[in-house]
Amino acid sequence: MHDIRAIRENPAAFDAALSRRGLSGLSSQVLALDEARRAKILAAETAQAAQNAASKDVGAAKARGDDAEFERLRALVAATKAEMAQLNEAAKADDAALRDLLMSLPNLPGADVPDGADESGNVELRRWGTPRSFDFKPLEHYQLPAVQSGMDFETAAKLSGSRFVVLSGAVARLQRALAQFMLDTHITDHGLTETWTPVLVKPEMMLGTGQLPKFGEDSYETTNGWWLVPTAEVTLTNIVHGETVAEASLPRRYVAHTQCFRSEAGSAGRDTAGMLRQHQFEKVEMVSVTRPEDSAAEHDRMTRCAEAILEKLGLPYRTVVLCTGDIGFGAIKTHDLEVWLPGQDTYREISSVSNCGAFQARRMNARLKPTDGGKPDFVHTLNGSGLAVGRCLIAVLENGQQADGSVDLPTALHPWLGGKTRITADGTLA
Repeated sequence: MHDIRAIRENPAAFDAALSRRGLSGLSSQVLALDEARRAKILAAETAQAAQNAASKDVGAAKARGDDAEFERLRALVAATKAEMAQLNEAAKADDAALRDLLMSLPNLPGADVPDGADESGNVELRRWGTPRSFDFKPLEHYQLPAVQSGMDFETAAKLSGSRFVVLSGAVARLQRALAQFMLDTHITDHGLTETWTPVLVKPEMMLGTGQLPKFGEDSYETTNGWWLVPTAEVTLTNIVHGETVAEASLPRRYVAHTQCFRSEAGSAGRDTAGMLRQHQFEKVEMVSVTRPEDSAAEHDRMTRCAEAILEKLGLPYRTVVLCTGDIGFGAIKTHDLEVWLPGQDTYREISSVSNCGAFQARRMNARLKPTDGGKPDFVHTLNGSGLAVGRCLIAVLENGQQADGSVDLPTALHPWLGGKTRITADGTLA
């Protein structure tokens, strides 16, 4: 959400920033609603003052026996009260319209975010690792002999429909090991606080992080009004919802492993084979809550936390900064990590790390109380995958595949697999 005072003071700057996202001329619409709302509030306050004055005069007229003046003033008070109620209702309607408009507008991109219309405008920052050379044609994850018995899409379709999977045996254990490895690394090496949160949330929590109202079709709502989280960003960020936290308690750095649920609205025909795009999946999510002046450095730190997971697993990746046409709704700036998938012969997204500035904090009314006793300010919030577990599973399988159909597993995972080092071609951990 946006600071209405900042828009009043510099509407041209607001329009210029939104124009980088392909939106133009919106300050006039925002300010027209704001001015109408403020005018009605002022008129209601003026009517309230007139009513108060008339109410005093009613008593005086009654005391001196002036029945005509008493009746006139009493009628005036009643009319003013009705007018005031009408003005207040109209002001509330304008306020709701202004709030809805501001809620629908994306965050303003940072000055250092590259301009671009779509993902083709993203800028590569760096690469790590060299994609392996194969002396055979590498397969995609779901084609590997080692996973045929442990990755069942047909049974999942019977149970739930398309874009679900049943994992079993070595593949299920490998996915669990990956999640535990990620959690333990973030906790031990990166100083994040392990957190367990619900996957059902109230609608105001989805509003707080920006999934509602604009992107409701991308998530699942239950019949009693709860929402299934599309990511633990929703719950971890909303821990400070409505709170004023002590500056000394920042930064707060959380990590959680959860199931995530997305309807994948608008993605028909995309990545339908295998596990790349599922309705239900697992993620290890990182969230930081910081002072405003610290969020840019925290963004870089969180990106390194995600990169470190890939490096420990020996998975080649590249880091890109998203352009204005590809950046998420709530982000000031986003880094995407793309892991190398030899079965597709390309890099695919495995993590997005975003600095949302005060955008989510305004929606949540989350503030910090300065240590020096100054005026409370909005915190800054950041989120990032550390990593998407299913996509990491895909990368481990594809990068470790062997000519005989088996899969060699990263050394870093061996302690989480009871010392096992590979999945044989018949799907056994060995």
